[in-house]
Amino acid sequence: MKKRKKDVFSATKAVKALARERVGQPKASRVIVPKAKVEREPGAETVRGAKHREKLESLIEREQ
Repeated sequence: MKKRKKDVFSATKAVKALARERVGQPKASRVIVPKAKVEREPGAETVRGAKHREKLESLIEREQ
């Protein structure tokens, strides 16, 4: 069995551990609930509008 490699000293981890010991654990943060996606028809433009202009062929086909 291999011996476990010793961790490299990290000043940040040491300072944070000392702070937790003195002050205590930080309060749990609030969970941000994601907004529900609005269902749209396939091929419909987004709320922002079209990203690219329509091609001439598709415009002509729609006219006919």
